[in-house]
Amino acid sequence: MAIVSSITDHSFLPNDKGEERLVGPSLLHEERKSSQHDSLRPKSFNDFVGQSELKKVLEISVKASLKRGEALDHLMLYGPPGLGKTTMALVIAEELGVTAKVTSAPALERPRDIVGLLINMKPREVIFVDEIHRLNRISQELLYPAMEDRRLDLTVGKGASSRMRSIEIPPFTLVGATTKPAALSSPMRDRFGITQRLDFYNHLELEDIIKRSAKLVNLLISEEASHQLAKRSRGTPRIANRLLRRVRDYAEVHSSSKIIDVQIVNDALDLHRVDQSGLDETDRSYLSLLVNQYKGGPVGLETLAAALGEDSTTLETVVEPYLMQIGFLQRTSRGRIVTSAAKKHYLLSFTKNIDK
Repeated sequence: MAIVSSITDHSFLPNDKGEERLVGPSLLHEERKSSQHDSLRPKSFNDFVGQSELKKVLEISVKASLKRGEALDHLMLYGPPGLGKTTMALVIAEELGVTAKVTSAPALERPRDIVGLLINMKPREVIFVDEIHRLNRISQELLYPAMEDRRLDLTVGKGASSRMRSIEIPPFTLVGATTKPAALSSPMRDRFGITQRLDFYNHLELEDIIKRSAKLVNLLISEEASHQLAKRSRGTPRIANRLLRRVRDYAEVHSSSKIIDVQIVNDALDLHRVDQSGLDETDRSYLSLLVNQYKGGPVGLETLAAALGEDSTTLETVVEPYLMQIGFLQRTSRGRIVTSAAKKHYLLSFTKNIDK
């Protein structure tokens, strides 16, 4: 059984203003410190819903490494946040029957952080580094020989009397997760034997995740309610579980029913201003600006960021990906353009709000 050693928690905020969005893909403050959030994580490939192609590839690799008695090849997982990169690393460790150490790139800024992590390893241990593209150059250079030759090169002494000392380390598996694979240096990318992408989940997969999570927290939920939750979860399990918790809170206060039905889901998420497509006020403000002020575009990213008072990187990495995924936004060489589907959705949402 894998023992998870959490070296540091994830310290990423959804945007530079420090605001936490209910439908944002990053971990909320409450989730970083919640044991219940971790209790919902799958513990095996069989429990892990979705990502079927990825699971097939990793199951074969894990079984082969166990048969040979070797450490699994170093693995890089990339894709949008909230899709299960950390969970998959923990599942791999569980399947291998080894310890998993969880950390993030900002926690490995100094060389001694890397050295301490590698020297204290046990054979075939799994080390998970989130946002690995943020590792600085010195940290990456320390990892190169460790990943390739199981060797840690240290400089002892200073000046003319300094010398290089190599320390052999046990075989291990580095699992690196990133939302920006292109930002990773070529030498680092080349040292990963396996590179896999995690994709957004479809509604059926999200429904299965919601039902599983509801069962784990002893919550009864109808088919229609789980379907409605899945529609608003933006293809992301983390958001699906978060919305389920908000619906449960609402039901405990405002409903005497023992089962979560679709009306409770709609009332709870309307209260949190999450619409039928999973859009919140940030998304609607973005679409509203494009539709009303700029007649649908094209508009440059920096212009939109200035008008909304947001950082352009936040818009590009947090707001726009989902709008593009559902066909509401197009990125062109001339700028951002809203689609006819987005205009229709915005007008319907606006009319609904007026009626209320």
